[in-house]
Amino acid sequence: MPRAILSVVVLTMATWAQAADWPQFYGPQRNGVSSETDLAATWPVGGPRELWAFSLGPGYCGVAVQGGKVYLLDREQEKQEIVRCLDLATGREDWNFAYDAPAKVTWEGSRSTPSVDDTCVFTVGVTGEILCVDKTTHKPRWQKNIFTLYGGKPPRFSVSQSPLLYKDMVIVAPQSQQACLSALKKSDGLEVWRSAPLGDGMQYSSPVLANLEGVDQVVLLKREGLLAVDPATGTTLWTYKGQDCWDPAPAPVHLGGGRFFINGSGAGGAFFQVSRAGEQWQLTGLFKDKALFDAQVQAAVPYQGYLYVNGNSEKKDRYGLTCLDFEGHMQWQTQNQPSIELGSLVIANGLLYYMDGKSGTLTMAQASPAGYHELARAKVLTAAKGMCWASLAISDGKLLCRDQKELKCLDIRHP
Repeated sequence: MPRAILSVVVLTMATWAQAADWPQFYGPQRNGVSSETDLAATWPVGGPRELWAFSLGPGYCGVAVQGGKVYLLDREQEKQEIVRCLDLATGREDWNFAYDAPAKVTWEGSRSTPSVDDTCVFTVGVTGEILCVDKTTHKPRWQKNIFTLYGGKPPRFSVSQSPLLYKDMVIVAPQSQQACLSALKKSDGLEVWRSAPLGDGMQYSSPVLANLEGVDQVVLLKREGLLAVDPATGTTLWTYKGQDCWDPAPAPVHLGGGRFFINGSGAGGAFFQVSRAGEQWQLTGLFKDKALFDAQVQAAVPYQGYLYVNGNSEKKDRYGLTCLDFEGHMQWQTQNQPSIELGSLVIANGLLYYMDGKSGTLTMAQASPAGYHELARAKVLTAAKGMCWASLAISDGKLLCRDQKELKCLDIRHP
């Protein structure tokens, strides 16, 4: 390889080693926090500069970003789903793969944020199609259907979960009488394990990975409670049944040290502690308030010892933000001034970014327990129907957001 070309390749690789990828639902650690630095603490008049926009079908899914490429699952005309790969710098579509997925669903549109590794893109569609698409050939290595494998049926808002990658497996949540969680081999889609069922009926929360006292665990929130399994075998490690959510959607949040926060529609919020006594896991409830911290869509975000909660419930006075410590003590609450409705919340470099899910207004504030301090606000999404509920993503000084018509890339880096 000529020296000049080699230098460009090495420089490009070094640049992307420094830029933080966003390779799955809710980011690198699946908790809504980015390691990006050197981000602007203010915006020009009119908001952050729009770098590009890409037209999409309706949907609520976020994007994954890896190595300068943006991956998403699109849905068109209630007939097809499309795995798309865009260039992060330009918004140009590099490739796509479309497959038939005919269904008339409540709140039409895609739901699943892809998970990506170095070679493949993994998605779960509204009809239960699990895909592993090769980044090089742009074709599926394998394709399965979650209902064909495990029975059950779609919930009323259709399949709305994002796959979790663990070592050489992709983990999904059938939530049927045959299996609550399941692991498939990345290479060929063959089953590695299935966990025991917990109740019957698929809901909307996605599995997360937590490490408790050196033990990796896959954790899923269901209406019947919280389930933790061994990611190597699918064996149940512990369950928590102190929370009764109507339609669980927000993912459980591991705060570190075995402490968890969960919230959901009609259930309020709860903190509890998981500890180990020999071979047994013990759970202790710490704090619960059924009247506060309802959430229909978005998960809470932990940052530097505090938890930032979007009270995205049907109760109009709880559409704002709340900051709590890990004991459940409230530090501040905005109620509906400002409103956030069902929009997404992420944190990077001490800055809190949140989208008003109704108006498409993006706000930046300090991520601090000292009080709510807004730094900038701008209307960045314009779809008339609102429903800007997709999770935000941050990578390489860029913020990606979407409404019901298009995906936008905004420049949020320090000038």
